[in-house]
Amino acid sequence: QVELVESGGGLVQAGGSLRLSCAASGRTFDSYAMGWFRQAPGKEREFVAAISWSGGRTLYADSVKGRFTISRDYAQNTVYLQMNSLKPEDTAVYYCAANQGIATRRDYEYDYWGQGTQVTVSS
Repeated sequence: QVELVESGGGLVQAGGSLRLSCAASGRTFDSYAMGWFRQAPGKEREFVAAISWSGGRTLYADSVKGRFTISRDYAQNTVYLQMNSLKPEDTAVYYCAANQGIATRRDYEYDYWGQGTQVTVSS
């Protein structure tokens, strides 16, 4: 069992930055691939970024590539999403997820989910 708790969301102006954190419980954090997804009002949940269990492989949605960076800290059992050059269309609830398999864009392959953190980007 893995419990995930996101933090770091908030209100920011367009062009600004935020760093989301996802703290994972359990002693097997380093065996899980981790992902970030988001869901805007009235829209389906979409993939944002993922990182392999080793940290050696990362995936990004085209819409965030070059602006967002996913990373993980094994000592802190935490995965981060650094978001720069934020746009109003990045406004959404951001969810962290853990997957016992490979880093993937497919949400149905993730086994555990956090409760989400709201990110609002004003124009």
